[in-house]
Amino acid sequence: MFPLMGHGHGHGHGGGASLGSAHVGRLWIAFGVGAAFMVVEFVVGLATGSLALLSDAAHMLTDVLGVGMALAAILIARRAQARNSRTFGLYRAEVLAALANALLLFGVAGYVIYEAVQRLGDPPAVPGLPVIAAATAGLLANIVSFLALREGAKESINVRGAYLEVLADLIGSVGVLISGFVTLVFGWRYADPVMGVAIGLFVLPRTWKLASTALRILFQHAPERVDVAAMEADLAQLPGVAEAHDLHVWTLTSGMEVASAHLATRGGADPAVVLQAAQELLAQRYHIEHATLQVEPGDSADRCREIPW
Repeated sequence: MFPLMGHGHGHGHGGGASLGSAHVGRLWIAFGVGAAFMVVEFVVGLATGSLALLSDAAHMLTDVLGVGMALAAILIARRAQARNSRTFGLYRAEVLAALANALLLFGVAGYVIYEAVQRLGDPPAVPGLPVIAAATAGLLANIVSFLALREGAKESINVRGAYLEVLADLIGSVGVLISGFVTLVFGWRYADPVMGVAIGLFVLPRTWKLASTALRILFQHAPERVDVAAMEADLAQLPGVAEAHDLHVWTLTSGMEVASAHLATRGGADPAVVLQAAQELLAQRYHIEHATLQVEPGDSADRCREIPW
């Protein structure tokens, strides 16, 4: 009996490259709105010397870069078909873009915290009214971008990265508004650098989560929701299966989880029946619809163990 190979098709809930045209259109809206109001915040922040406003403008810069990279990655993944040397296409471009977004946020948050701490010793006078006006404009822009990206963030880690940046910046704009009002009403000079530190500290843990998720995919770890040992045990308990080995589970990009395994059969087992049962198990219990499975005679398992890695 020769080994029987089979695979199931389907990509679960869909990766970023499968985003509909409506979602891509919303990305363009978020990109344009964010770029316009980022310029406004930078100009007013430099004119007034407001660190809180400059930090919010820097966060908005990462929003614009993040949305731009999300768009580029999705368009690349859509247009780049799988070839002999690119058997999975360019879906990982989305994950790389998400990691780049996280690194940008780390840099911005670190810079803002450093500058804010430096200013705490001698906080400069910052006019409250221009800061409030610019922060209000930035807040409106972030609300538009937040609503535009909310649905797409459920389907793509790449869009989720841009979405999280916009969410953090939206909260940052609220913080700048608060510091502007405090400065205007009470004349407290520490409001601006203190808010700068608060914005930076707010962004860091969310950035770490995004970076760790992207790295988990790039290192081809099993999805967090999947118990690999339990999956291997379930496959081994299928009728006609003597042993399951060489099991690998990984994520290609958001919503595209795949698996491969060897199933050693008992004498007299029908390979086609074993293959179908294994595919149904992975699809129904583990929601993995793209699995490459090799059904082989039981005595072939020893040959697989000879592979050093």
